[in-house]
Order: sequence, then structure tokens, then C-alpha cells
Amino acid sequence: MTTTLFVKANNRPVEQSVSVKLYEAFLNSYRVHHPNDQVIELDLYTEPMPYLGNAMISGNYKASQGLPLTEQEKFEHAIVNRHLKQFVDADKVVIAFPFWNLTVPSILHTYLDYLHRPGVTFRYSAEGAKGLLPTKKVALLNARGGIYEKGNSAEMAIRFVRNHLQFFGITDITEVVVEGHHQYREQSERIIAEGLQKAKQTAMSF
Repeated sequence: MTTTLFVKANNRPVEQSVSVKLYEAFLNSYRVHHPNDQVIELDLYTEPMPYLGNAMISGNYKASQGLPLTEQEKFEHAIVNRHLKQFVDADKVVIAFPFWNLTVPSILHTYLDYLHRPGVTFRYSAEGAKGLLPTKKVALLNARGGIYEKGNSAEMAIRFVRNHLQFFGITDITEVVVEGHHQYREQSERIIAEGLQKAKQTAMSF
């Protein structure tokens, strides 16, 4: 059975958030067209998500060396391990997130921090780092109010997430982006409607 992990990194109400609309449109279409797949939903804003810091770094290191962990290190290490395993075990992953202040929400940054584990998502060799998840398939659902041409250095959301995924060896990455609905308010309804339709269609074959 194919397992697909849906990650939502926005806690705004659906009527106020285009990226949440994208998430729901993709999810509902996916369920209809992939009825035999196991779907797991992960709402990052409902999870305890401690930031990467000393306790987490020390806990990860100690665990890898078989050393005893403090209670705080155990707590944070368990959270990281749970999210890491869920991500690695999924055959496909869908990540929905907004473009806030030129980048992703901090909670998504934190989630991506959890996924960096030598020997699990990447390894080091004489040639440098090598990703270990080449067969994983990912869809990125993003909404941004302005227009950002491909390669625009101000766009640090899609590019940011892509960089992490590619570091893990993931190259099968699909993007559904809604943009310009704030910049061109008179066209907002059409822009959003077309984006939601694209999300539904993309989910059919994902």
C-alpha cells in the first residue's frame, strides 16, 4: 500500500488562506483518485515543535554514540525521531505552506531541521554529501500574493524547501504555486480558482 504524508504548515482559517485552500483541494482530489492509498495528515501547528538548539543537537549526538541523554534531550530526540521516521516511511509527501515575509513559516523550517540525519536522509562521502531518499516523490503547494519570476533571489520559500529535499536526494518534485492574487486584486478570484483547479488535477496523477 502506498503511504502519502500530507504536511500542513499554516494555521490560518481556510477562508483566509490560499495555501490552506490548496491543501484541501489537493487532499480531497487525492483521496477520490487514490482510494487505496494510506493518507496521513500532519498539521505542524498542532504538534510540539521545539526549535533546533543545544538540547536537540546534543541529544542526537549522544543517541548516535549510545550515551545517556538528559530528560530534555530525550524529550526532544523522541519528537525528532517520530517526525523523521514518518517522513522517511512515506512513499509520497505533500507539503502546503504560505510565502510569509519572503520565506516559509518558522515551524516548517523547524520541521525540515528534524529531517537532517546522517545515515538516514543523507551520508557523507569523499565526494561530499549524498542524499539517501532518491525514490521519494514530493508535491509542494505554495501561495504568494506577489509575482516572483523563476530565479528571483527574493523568493526563499519554494527554493528553500527544494534545497532541503534535493539535499536528501529527492528530485521528483512537483510544484503547484498560486501567485499574484494580492498584486492583481481585480484578478484575484480567477487566479485562485485556476490554482485550485491545477491542484485538483495534479493530485489525480500524483
